[in-house]
Amino acid sequence: MHLTKNLYGTSLSLLTDLYQITMAYGYWKTGMFDKEAVFNLYFRKNPFAGGYSIACGLDYVIDFLEQFHFSADDVAYLRTLTGNDGKPLFEEGFLQYLENMKFDCDIDAIPEGTAVFPNEPLIRVKGSLIQGQLIETPLLNMINFQTLIATKASRICAAAKGQAVLEFGLRRAQGIDGGLAASRAAYIGGCEATSNVLAGKLFGIPVKGTHAHSWVMSFANEVEAFDNYTKAMPNNAVLLVDTYDTLQGVKYAIEAGQKLKAKGYKLAGIRLDSGDLAYLSIQARKLLDEAGFQDTNIVASNDLDENIIASLKQQEAAINVWGVGTKLVTAFDQPALGGVYKIAAVKADNKKDWDYKVKLSEQAIKVSNPGILQVKRFFTDDGQCIADMIFDEEHPPKDEFRIVDPLDSTRQKNVPPTTQAIDLLQPIFKKGKLIYQTPDIQHIREKAKTNLASLHSSILRFANPHEYPVGLERNLHELKTKLILKLRGVK
Repeated sequence: MHLTKNLYGTSLSLLTDLYQITMAYGYWKTGMFDKEAVFNLYFRKNPFAGGYSIACGLDYVIDFLEQFHFSADDVAYLRTLTGNDGKPLFEEGFLQYLENMKFDCDIDAIPEGTAVFPNEPLIRVKGSLIQGQLIETPLLNMINFQTLIATKASRICAAAKGQAVLEFGLRRAQGIDGGLAASRAAYIGGCEATSNVLAGKLFGIPVKGTHAHSWVMSFANEVEAFDNYTKAMPNNAVLLVDTYDTLQGVKYAIEAGQKLKAKGYKLAGIRLDSGDLAYLSIQARKLLDEAGFQDTNIVASNDLDENIIASLKQQEAAINVWGVGTKLVTAFDQPALGGVYKIAAVKADNKKDWDYKVKLSEQAIKVSNPGILQVKRFFTDDGQCIADMIFDEEHPPKDEFRIVDPLDSTRQKNVPPTTQAIDLLQPIFKKGKLIYQTPDIQHIREKAKTNLASLHSSILRFANPHEYPVGLERNLHELKTKLILKLRGVK
């Protein structure tokens, strides 16, 4: 069951850039619309100057494609669009074609929660040229953002070193969907819970929350505020102590906690939301421990990210729960993943062979890879990742695995053919029919943890991470080189 259907109950076919529809119209006009093509969705650089990314957003894509159609209202809107001459932008025959069109592409994708790397196709689309073009923008929208946030969350959770991280970012998120998608991706990336109640309902994510400064300020003093909150919520007693004087607030929280103890409850935690978090947490821990509240958590918030958390850890801050909001849900230090979607092959006129396509650029990193691509991941006997090889499914390697760095052909790696390996892209849709069983969010979250554990620690570090070996299979690299030379007129 795809819970996002409860949110997206209407046609989203117009959630696209106009040029996708104008190109679709061009394909229809030239008779190329049903020509078979292959597109690959991938990114060129890991975000946050990191060594890996976490694939996320596929469930959104599945829901979108299951419902993909142009409604009568969609077509009616397109009918109103005009060109520079004031005449209709699209012919009526094309609009009728869109309204009658049924999604029938093959979709292969890397499952959510998988550690992924630059240039690897996260999604491969095979089908008619027109449909492959029309779904480009929404697929990028869904995969780019959630992959970015899941990756950010995994970094923050790594900095917390096993302590709980709570996602508190809804009020600072980029709109309603930004908040929901971020909560989902953050949970997959490792956060233990969210403050976003709708995300909890839709996605099955645990929800956590306490009270704000406004609660304290609504009463005559902190003692009254804490007493009333613990009376109302004795089984959810985490008290925000920094409204006026933080350490005095801790003392008042202890008084409230003693009253809770007398009633058979416990003070679950205090929250620090401002000031010198290292100093205040250490002092708060001393006060709590001396009063017999050794099991009371100290929750910290206040614009945290992985770098601040790592710094607080180095300062031996006595914090054991981390509430992270703005810098997580907005991916504060890198607001976009930069994923791209490129055509990689078009069926030849004989309808048997493929014409492979390469997009050239003055920058080597922007030169696309041709072919019907798949990714093979190699492992040691104990399950540690060795390298990834991008290869063409139409011409898979047989006797040897040689991986060539696409940006430096002198960097090559040989992998013995007996090495354990799996193909990462899995079939999702076949001729437009969903054939993939979507795992629940708990399974996806666990997969992300397992994938990160299979990477060498040098790849996970924040500063100057080791580059995980990813490259093109030798024959694919040679084919790409030939295509580039041909396009540049080199004989």
